[in-house]
Amino acid sequence: MGQFRWLTAGESHGKGLTMVIEGLPAGLPLTEGDIEPDLVRRQGGYGRGGRMKIEKDHAEIMAGVRHGLTLGSPLALWVQNRDWVNWTVKMAVEPVEADIERVTRLRPGHADLPGALKYGFEDVRNVLERASARETAARVAVGAVAKRLLAEFGVVFRSHTVAIGGVQANLPETIDWDAVEADPVRCADAASGEAMVNAINAAKPDGDTVGGVVEVRVAGVPLGLGSHVHWDRKLDGRIAQAIVSINAFKGVEFGAGFEGTNRRGSKVHDVILPRDQWGELPWRHATNNHGGIEGGMSTGEEIVVRAAVKPIPTLAHPLPSVDLETGEEVLAHYERSDVCVVPAAGVVAEAMMAIVLADAWLEKFGGDTLAGVRAAYDWHLQSLAPRKG
Repeated sequence: MGQFRWLTAGESHGKGLTMVIEGLPAGLPLTEGDIEPDLVRRQGGYGRGGRMKIEKDHAEIMAGVRHGLTLGSPLALWVQNRDWVNWTVKMAVEPVEADIERVTRLRPGHADLPGALKYGFEDVRNVLERASARETAARVAVGAVAKRLLAEFGVVFRSHTVAIGGVQANLPETIDWDAVEADPVRCADAASGEAMVNAINAAKPDGDTVGGVVEVRVAGVPLGLGSHVHWDRKLDGRIAQAIVSINAFKGVEFGAGFEGTNRRGSKVHDVILPRDQWGELPWRHATNNHGGIEGGMSTGEEIVVRAAVKPIPTLAHPLPSVDLETGEEVLAHYERSDVCVVPAAGVVAEAMMAIVLADAWLEKFGGDTLAGVRAAYDWHLQSLAPRKG
């Protein structure tokens, strides 16, 4: 059982999205304003579709907070779907007399075929509504709560776009994070960002989509989260599972990742520095090729994760496919879609990493109150000092 447990419910064109979070300590300052910025960031980015012009996501706190402080009881959140007004019959909870057209044309690359066959549906809408990336709004809201907890201890989350449509960013040595947030595709290199925009523009007239790569960096995580003793407690394994659970994410790497396979071991492994070179925090490394995790545990260095985001499978010029009902060849179903979601995908990846780290944090420092968590955290930092000297 995780320490930070959460569930989401809701369909893309249903009434809205519901989230329940359990495990937050009592006494954590939390308001709806703490959640809002990341929901806004998720809706942005060049290449988004018409749905983002309809929705204005806001997470309402329904339970678990009183007078701005968490109660230690389950936290309930609600995000309204504004588009619901256009789907009240098609997505009605109660039986309807209207003849609702079924979706039977399957989309390659989506959950349509395996989902419909697994659950015995004759209407693919029963699958696509929940498999939609609309659910990531709920994840971002939950992630924002996790970030709020970790912010109490100085943990900072950032993300940026590394590639879109085959265009690779030329990353500067030092990233201007304000410039990243202002860039249309959230790229740290303005020239590469412009080329990425051009790649998106080139795909749109063809009714096509483009994918890319995002990077998430988390600073302020102390040494010792996760564990080497069981497969399911390894921090990198938990992060990897969380990342690839996001819609359209198909790969993940830590630090040097796949590129590190081209080097010799002497050029990959992060040398541990002697104490006179540590600075303010203990146990520093000369490099960070392992992305802040070794042996399934955080090393105290910045956690660096890159992830591959495939092109969205709903195409304005649909691919050849098959009809679920007849098995005959047809063009795939098309419903309003984005051309590129990579800039927003980085925000969702931040959220999932925050959720995993919050769970590992409470596993390590857990307590019923924020003060109790802080006391355990402070004791842990003191315990990291060398035994002698």
